[in-house]
Amino acid sequence: MNYEVIALILFAAIFLFLMTGYPVAFVLGGLSVIVGIIFVPDFLDFLPLRIMGTLQNYVLLAVPLFVFMGLTLEKSGIAEELLRSMGVLFGKVKGGLALSVVIVGTLLAASTGIVGATVIAMGLISLPIMIKKNYSIPLATGVIASSGTLGQIIPPSVVLVLLGSVLNVPVGELFKAAIVPGMLLVLAYILYILGFAFVYPDKAPALPEEEIRLYKSANYLSKLLKSFLYPMILIIAVLGVIFTGIASPTEAAAVGALGAILLTLFQKKLSWKLLKAVSIESTHLTSMVFMILIGATTFSLVFRGLGGDKMLISMIEGSNLTSYQFLLLVMVIVFIAGFFIDFIEIIFIIVPIVAPIFAKFQMDPLWIGILLALNLQTSFLTPPFGFALFYLKGVAPPEVKTSDMYKGIVPFIMIQLGVLLLVAFFPKIL
Repeated sequence: MNYEVIALILFAAIFLFLMTGYPVAFVLGGLSVIVGIIFVPDFLDFLPLRIMGTLQNYVLLAVPLFVFMGLTLEKSGIAEELLRSMGVLFGKVKGGLALSVVIVGTLLAASTGIVGATVIAMGLISLPIMIKKNYSIPLATGVIASSGTLGQIIPPSVVLVLLGSVLNVPVGELFKAAIVPGMLLVLAYILYILGFAFVYPDKAPALPEEEIRLYKSANYLSKLLKSFLYPMILIIAVLGVIFTGIASPTEAAAVGALGAILLTLFQKKLSWKLLKAVSIESTHLTSMVFMILIGATTFSLVFRGLGGDKMLISMIEGSNLTSYQFLLLVMVIVFIAGFFIDFIEIIFIIVPIVAPIFAKFQMDPLWIGILLALNLQTSFLTPPFGFALFYLKGVAPPEVKTSDMYKGIVPFIMIQLGVLLLVAFFPKIL
C-alpha cells in the first residue's frame, strides 16, 4: 500500500478515535507511534529531538503564565464586582444588563483570556439576575456564552500564542492584529443587543429606578472606579509592554501573572489556599495543552514521514484551486471540526498540515492566523461540544434548557462569521 494512503488513513483514524472521547494526547501520540514503528521507524529516531525542540519553545512559556493570571483574577472576585458595577451603570438602558455582560466580557478577555473562568463567573452572577428581571433566556445565555469567548481573539489570548508558535508568526504581531477584529465583535454584539431590546423591549427591560438608587447609595463611585481600575492596570501592564517593545509576549505574561497576584494582595484576598488552588488548576490546564502538543508533534512527524504533506500539496495543485478557494476550504473544514473537537486539537492537527500550503500560495501568515482565531472562536459555541455552553449549563438555574442556549447562541455565531468574512475581504483593517 502507498505510504501516502496510509497517511490519510492515519488522519481519518485519529478523528474517529477522538469521537470516542478517549484522551486526545494519547490518540494523537499512540496511533502515530504505532503507525510510525510499522512503516517509518527511521523517522521516530528524530522524535525526541522534535519533542524537546517544541517544549523548549520560549514563546509557549506564555501559556501557563496567562492561565495563572486569568485564574488568579477570576478567584479574587474582581470579575464579580465588575459585573455588579457595570450592571448598574447601564441599568437605565433597555438591554442594559446584557450590555454590561458584553463590556465585562471584553475587559475580562483583555485581562484574563480564560474562557471557562469568564463564562462561569458571568453565568453565576448575571444569569440569575437577568432571568429574575424577565430577560429572554435565549438572549441571556447567548450573551454570556459569546462574551465569554472574546478572550480567544482579544489579546492576551492563549489561542493566539499557540497559533503563533504553529504558524511561526511573532505573537506580539498577532496580538496587535487581533485588536480591531476583537473590537468589531464587541461593537456587533452591542448593536445586536440594542436592536433586540428595541424590537422586544419586554424581553430585555431596564432595571427599576429604586434598585439602581439603592446600589448607588453605598459608595458606588468608589466601587466603579476600583472595578474598572484593577483590570485596566493589568491590561496596560501586559499589552503596553508588548506593544511598546519593552518586553516579549512571554515576559509580558510574567508581568501579568505578577500583576494578578499584586491586585489580589491589594484586595486583601491573597492567601495560601487561593495560590494553591490557582497553581494546581494552572498546572492541570498547562499539562493538558503540552501533552496534546507532544502528541501532535508525534503525529506531524509521522504524517510527514509518510509523505502526507507532499500528497496534500500535490492534490491542491492538481485540483487547480486558487489560493482563496483553498482558504475557503480550510475555513469550512475548521468550522465543521469545531462542532466536534476542541480548538487545541484543531490548532495542533489541522493547522500544521495546511500551513505549508498557505506558505506555498505566499499568503500572509498573520492574516491567516487572525482568520483561524476568529474561526476557532466559534468552536466554543457550536453544539454539540461547544465548551462555553458546557460551562454555562453547569452553573445555570434549572429553568434554563439546553434548547434555549442553542437558540440564543445562533445570532452570535452569525455575528462571528460576519466579522470573519469582513476580515477575509478587507485584510487591511488588521
